[in-house]
Amino acid sequence: MRLKTLSPSEMTADQKSIFEESVSSKRGTVTPPLRAWIYAPEVARHASRLGAFLRYDTTLGPRLSELAILVTARHWNAQYEWYAHKKMALAAGLDPNIIAAINHRHVPDFNDRKAQLVYEFSESLHENCKVPKLLYDKAVEMLGETGVVELVGLLGYYALVSMTLNTFEVELPEGETSDLVP
Repeated sequence: MRLKTLSPSEMTADQKSIFEESVSSKRGTVTPPLRAWIYAPEVARHASRLGAFLRYDTTLGPRLSELAILVTARHWNAQYEWYAHKKMALAAGLDPNIIAAINHRHVPDFNDRKAQLVYEFSESLHENCKVPKLLYDKAVEMLGETGVVELVGLLGYYALVSMTLNTFEVELPEGETSDLVP
């Protein structure tokens, strides 16, 4: 990583507080982007709390959330994010064929209308920087207004994660590889 990973003994009191909050959270660890964000404690504090909510507590559920995260990782070519969330997507029940299609920049075949909607919405927002009215209306109908706001938040948060991981060149754990194609 371009920034030194700080040990607790090297951290300020504010940084230690954030470190401890992360370790005691549902995550149980200091996430790779937090290792960079901790250099700006207020960014770390707010991003970490937002991320915890978006990762674990939205109305979307794990499978749809992981689908949106993988679309984001693919958009940003974020190797670490893809590496971590591919495993989580499989564990959440996302079809491996859908994951492979996203990886190869192909439109997946969906059996689930909500998953297809999340994919289309995510692709549209990332690729076109907006969501057409028909797609937006369909999203509100299927996910509700709360779900749409949460989906936009999830996509934005994981874009921040991707930018952080890419900018600071956060490496995969030793011996691990990512199959995200260039």
